[in-house]
Formats: sequence, C-alpha cells, structure tokens
Amino acid sequence: MSAHESVEITGHLMDHGILSRVLDDIREYGGDYAIERFDVGRETDDPSHAVITVTAEDGDSLERLLMRLQTRGVNQVDPGEATVAEADRDGVFPDHFYSTTNLETRVRIEGAWLQVENPEMDCGLVLERSADGRPARVFTLPMSDVRRGMLVVTGASGIRVTVPAPDRTAGAFGFMESEVSSEKPQAVLVRQVADGMREAKAAGKKVLWVGGPGVVHTGAAPAMVALVHAGYVDVLFAGNALATHDIESALYGTSLGVDLAQGRGVEHGHEHHIRALNTIRREGSIRAAVESGVLTGGIMHAMVTHEKTFVLVGSVRDDGPLPDVYTDVIEGQRAMRANLTDVGFCLMVATMLHSVATGNILPASVPLVCVDINPATVTKLADRGSSQARGIVTDVGLFLEQLAVELVPEYRRS
Repeated sequence: MSAHESVEITGHLMDHGILSRVLDDIREYGGDYAIERFDVGRETDDPSHAVITVTAEDGDSLERLLMRLQTRGVNQVDPGEATVAEADRDGVFPDHFYSTTNLETRVRIEGAWLQVENPEMDCGLVLERSADGRPARVFTLPMSDVRRGMLVVTGASGIRVTVPAPDRTAGAFGFMESEVSSEKPQAVLVRQVADGMREAKAAGKKVLWVGGPGVVHTGAAPAMVALVHAGYVDVLFAGNALATHDIESALYGTSLGVDLAQGRGVEHGHEHHIRALNTIRREGSIRAAVESGVLTGGIMHAMVTHEKTFVLVGSVRDDGPLPDVYTDVIEGQRAMRANLTDVGFCLMVATMLHSVATGNILPASVPLVCVDINPATVTKLADRGSSQARGIVTDVGLFLEQLAVELVPEYRRS
C-alpha cells in the first residue's frame, strides 16, 4: 500500500532551481508527486510557494523521503506531533531516528514548539524533560555521543525547518548568485568577503577560519598574521600540516624545505618540518614554545599571543604530530563543536577535508565562503549539504594578500 503526505515550500523556487531539485529528490527516492498549488512571485524579490502531494510505496519510504526533502526546506503542511524513543545502547540511535539538517529547526512536543539548539546536519535530536516531566529542550547530538536512556526524536512528524532568508540589503554577498565564482573580478570578491567579516565583528560575532597548509606554501602566512593582529581571526580549525609548516617557516624560513623568500629548495631542507615538530614536542606545546621564546613568529605564534582559539585535528598521514593535535578524531570533532558558539562568519582556505568537516557541523545561518585553487573543493561543500557555502576559485596566496590589504590598510607586503 502506498503512503502520501502534503508538503509545502516557500522561496525563490524557479530562479534558484530549488523546485527542480525537490522534484528530482522525490523521483530519486522512488516516489511520485502532484503539484497541488503553485503561487509564483510577481516581483524579483517575491518568493514563490508550492504545495505538493508526495507519494511513496510505504510509510517507511515516505518517512525517509520527507527527511530528505527537509534538507531543501520542505515541510509537511500538517506536521503533527513528534514522537520519541529511548536509545537502548550507547552510541546507537533508535530505529527510525530523525536525521537532522543544518537548517533552523523546531520540534512540536505535546503541543509546544521547541527551538532546536545548535542545528547540525547528520545528527539526531534529543529531548530533555524538566523535573516535572514537561518538554524542556531539544538539541542535536552526534551518534557517537548518544547514551542509553536518552529520548531521541523519531520519524519526520512534528518537525519544521526554516531556510535562512538572504539579506537583500547587505552588500557582503553580491557574488552569491552563483555557487562558485571563478571569473568575476577578484577585487570585488575580496571586498565582499571583507564586508562579511566586518559585519560579523560589528554584530559581536566571531570569525572562524578553516585553513590548510597552502596558506603557508603560497607565502600568505604574513597576511594571515596581520589579520590575526587586526582581530579578524577569532577561531582557527586546521590539521597538523598548517601548524607544522607555519612553525617550520618561523624557525627555518622554509615550507616543506623550500625557501619562501627565494622560492627554491635549500640544503637539508627536507628535514626542517620534522625538526620543527621535534622542537615543539620538546617544549610540550605550541603555547609553551611561545612563552619560552623558542617560537617568535608566524600564524600559531600570533594566535597564542592574541589569546585566540585554535583546534588542530590530525589524520593518519601526519608526522609527529604536534602535541596540540587531537589524534582521536571524535574528540577533535567535539572540540570543534565546542568552539562554534557566536561564530558569525566562516572563511575556508586551501583545505578540502577540514572544510567539509566544518561544513558538516555549521548551522546554515552562518555565512560560509570557501577559497581554493581547486574547483572540486568549493563545489564539494554544497554537494555535502552546506547549502550556504559559496566558493571562490583562485590562488589562496594572492587572495589572502588582497584580503589583508582590504581589512588592514597599513598592511603592505614588500
């Protein structure tokens, strides 16, 4: 027996291709649809609204389809009430758990709508009750952190999501009409990213950076240091590589054994990165190396001296690693999540894996820009579900130099 449900969606359904993606999802999940109502906005800024009846072969298939459609901002016309089930073991959600999106989410429990805390994709929703048994809060929780006895939301009923409305009055993201920008004037793109950072700081929010070793390899470390000094880097997520090569550069003037000033390899330069690692490991931490006077420059030195937060999460290919690096990736994820509070803008530069990892845990309300020379890096974010991600395909070194000039007028690299 087939199952069906009426759903609705509001937004720029035609010019942004949202409706076609929704219909493609329905067919991809083996369902069918009938468009019951479609109100097209008259003016450019007017949203459209559609009501669609979706049909699947059974209730379970319909439930999975409805969860998929919510990643596009599609809600049930009559959402009903959410249901919950107890987790019966640590690290395992109950069957039919609701798989979250990174959109603003509300859950209806016993007639009351509760705002979901820290929206994040690919998690579960956990309900906590007050001492008198009433629903108190609902929050996202990754699978690894669920514990036996927790109340987990199941099914797709009783849940509504909201897609962030674009701010038509702000100039920060004029380039966002296309998801990836490669041929637009870079000075304009840099200025728009700078405006986004300024707006976040003016609102009392933090600027989160996600960086790869290309920041150092391209010679852009001094530009990033200037941005740290100017207060435009509040939190840094990276791996062992960025920090190691930054420290190698500060200690030896090389990155991967290449003289950054001359652009050529130096004698015994291939040893520099491992010797840099050993130096910091002897000190015990990056902070200890700064405080002892062993490390006197570079990005990590600036982060420590300005009391900024950094989270370094390693991988199986790391040398060393640095003593500050999380080698347990689950613990690394927890540390990253713990430092997302009050983030109002995110800039990702020259790293695919850390960019995707961060995109997975960021709510859709946080503006997100990814800069990389590789177009695959900037498109992969959107493919993974970070619908707010916008990409700029360009050389990271030149981009950061221009960004430093834009945000720190006194910065002029000789």
